[in-house]
Amino acid sequence: MRIHFVFIAALASACLLSAQTAASHIAEGKQTYQPVKNNLQRMAEQMPEENYSFKPTPDIRSFGELVAHVADVQANYCSRVAGDPKKVNAASKTSKADLVEALKESSAMCDAAFDSLTDATAGQPSGAGNRSKLALLEYNSVHSNEEYGYMSVYMRLKGLVPPSSAGRGGR
Repeated sequence: MRIHFVFIAALASACLLSAQTAASHIAEGKQTYQPVKNNLQRMAEQMPEENYSFKPTPDIRSFGELVAHVADVQANYCSRVAGDPKKVNAASKTSKADLVEALKESSAMCDAAFDSLTDATAGQPSGAGNRSKLALLEYNSVHSNEEYGYMSVYMRLKGLVPPSSAGRGGR
């Protein structure tokens, strides 16, 4: 009898924890995305236009191409989660103004995607591989942060301090 009670209590606790965890994971996912989004936007705005074509070596993307890549990937993933796949076609843009705008547009799609999630929809298939909607948004945050790291090197090579280092001495 005691084992049954412990099992039932554990099962009930797991169900309650699961219900609380979904909403918590959505909020935590958005909280993780916000500084990445803000750093990317500030970085794209901070880099001078003449450095958008800068490549540390000829065989890798330019700074502008990295901004375009982030914008295109975010638009793809986040609009997919929101249920209305869209593109910003950032790869076809070359001017700083156009690329900054494409990044803003894709970031707005990600904000909308996070806002669209509920406990009931967070675990639904995203349409991108085997990832759930929430997992795809989390993957987007990881990808965007990785690209931010690459772009930080470009800024340092141009004598600029990346946004995440500004205010901390930045050296």
